[in-house]
Amino acid sequence: MASRVAWASIGVNIFLSLLNLAIAVASGSLAVAAEMIHNLVDLVASVAVLAGVNISERKSRDFPYGLYKVENVVAVGIAILIFFTGYEIAKKALFAESQATLVNGWVLAGVLLSALVPLSFSVYELRVGRELNSPSLIADAQEYRAHVFSSGVVFLSLIGRLVGLPLERYAALIIVVLIAKTGWELLANGMRVLLDASLDTETLDQVKAIIKAEPSVTEVRSVVGRNAGRYRFIEADVALRVDDLEKAHLVSQRIE
Repeated sequence: MASRVAWASIGVNIFLSLLNLAIAVASGSLAVAAEMIHNLVDLVASVAVLAGVNISERKSRDFPYGLYKVENVVAVGIAILIFFTGYEIAKKALFAESQATLVNGWVLAGVLLSALVPLSFSVYELRVGRELNSPSLIADAQEYRAHVFSSGVVFLSLIGRLVGLPLERYAALIIVVLIAKTGWELLANGMRVLLDASLDTETLDQVKAIIKAEPSVTEVRSVVGRNAGRYRFIEADVALRVDDLEKAHLVSQRIE
């Protein structure tokens, strides 16, 4: 399932890149050109997501505990690509020479389509990513959400052109801010997992409540956990009301 979504993401990014390329050529808009660069970087990220999803499902003698965290590495890589995208767009916005921009109904319709497509796909990908607890799919979906905002800013800048307000440079810089915010969130979440930060308190409390519901448990001494890709690993130290090891083993299996 994750691989199919990753392949679909590649297809969506190819379509968006070609669409924004056509709009940029037709209109000469700096903001649309910035959005096209954004799409091309995202295409690289989508390929990385596909590779990460496939690699994370493998095990080997060198990695007996699995390669689950490859997905988190991919999420961090996407964050770095997002920052690079922001840098390229800011450079164009601040230093590129102004040029005439053609705005008509076809250009505006194309920009609206470039917002609706990632919006629809992000809803789908985020739902699947959360169902699978896949950090790379969730990161990719959040990046699509950034496209919705940035395409909206591009649309407003083109409307500004129609009424004689040259807003494109400002629109491009707003896109940079949105991109940087998304990149920082992905980087922070990915690094927490790679550094083996604890699971959130809510999840640990839920696990503790499940263990306490077992009649043979007399005390839950500790519950700790960490993320690794789409999986959660949890260790619990409990005291049991049993009189032999075989019964203790059965109880631990029920709890697990």
